[in-house]
Amino acid sequence: MNLPPARQRFYEILQQPESQIDLAEAALYIAQEARPDLDVEEYLNALQTMAEEVRERVQDERYPLRILQGINRYLYEDLGFCGDEQNYYDPQNSFLDAVIDRRTGIPITLALVYLEIARRIGFGMVGVNMPGHFLIRPDRQDMEIYVDAFHRGEILFNEDCEERQRQIYGFVVLLPVQFQPIGARQFLARMLTNLKFAYWRRSAWQEALAAVERLLLLFPNTPVEWRDRGILYYRLGRTGEARHDLENYLKVASIEEAARIRALLDELE
Repeated sequence: MNLPPARQRFYEILQQPESQIDLAEAALYIAQEARPDLDVEEYLNALQTMAEEVRERVQDERYPLRILQGINRYLYEDLGFCGDEQNYYDPQNSFLDAVIDRRTGIPITLALVYLEIARRIGFGMVGVNMPGHFLIRPDRQDMEIYVDAFHRGEILFNEDCEERQRQIYGFVVLLPVQFQPIGARQFLARMLTNLKFAYWRRSAWQEALAAVERLLLLFPNTPVEWRDRGILYYRLGRTGEARHDLENYLKVASIEEAARIRALLDELE
């Protein structure tokens, strides 16, 4: 497999067992593909320094809520981290190094900063792939609370999560599975999906294609990514590759979508 250096390193990280994947390192190699001069170790060291400073501020590590309050004060009051409400779809918000430098990001990248600090002080947390919004929670069965890293570390309970969903979607009942933690590969897939969408909105087809290609390194048998890669190949004038992906996608497409894909294939002819 002939891959660019940053993508090769990303691929190598993915060969580790799920529990051993270093999320911060993998995320930094996603960013390095856009900025080849990015020093991954520099930002890993920055996260370690941040964690050490949090440890100094946490007065009693026996109390989880005090740990969360300590992280919140450090990130949002001392350093001024915040959610980017003005330019939410800026691709920079999907790059961990830029989020650390600019101290702003989207829910999943701010969650990653939060998770990495917590992990480094020995307080395990996990991501929760809530529809429409990404949250994190302590990795403990006895603590059913959630942290909204995008909104200054706001502490939420199950009822608060359901109310957030009602505000977004109207009437909704969250199922227990939607409160379950996700693994490292799913976490990275959500990051890359956000990045793909950010580039797609800007008609940055080559960059969007790079995001899709990395999504397919994570989950090769994902028909929706075959479709998107085929469309991007079409946009880039790579007709043979476009036809191959779109014909594969047709095998699993719904009737309604199949009609649109066939129309696109007719254009390729």
